[in-house]
Amino acid sequence: MKKIVLSLALVATLGLSLTSCRETKEGTDNAVENATDTATDNASDAANTASDAMDKAADKANDAVDSAKKDVKDMADDAKKAADDAVDSVKEGAKEMADDAKKAADDAVDKTKKAGKDAMDKAADKLKGGLN
Repeated sequence: MKKIVLSLALVATLGLSLTSCRETKEGTDNAVENATDTATDNASDAANTASDAMDKAADKANDAVDSAKKDVKDMADDAKKAADDAVDSVKEGAKEMADDAKKAADDAVDKTKKAGKDAMDKAADKLKGGLN
């Protein structure tokens, strides 16, 4: 009887051990499946975050290019305005110089006429004085 009780105890212990191993295996399988799902979700989230970051970086780069284009256009407009102002200034200066040259020429003509008239008057006076 002692052998029967010991045999039953041995069989019960083996039965419990096998049941315990099955439960452990099922728990491990569930843990692996959960870890795989979590890793897949995390990888998907990381890929989405990276994609969003790249989209934002591309948007920022496009904004920078647009801003640079605007700055270059503004600088070109400013340069054109400065060139136009310089041309206008040169035109105005040339016109003033031409006016001054014309006035100086007119003054020279007037002085020459006056000097000629004075010379003729002197000559006429000398002739009158010699005839008298």
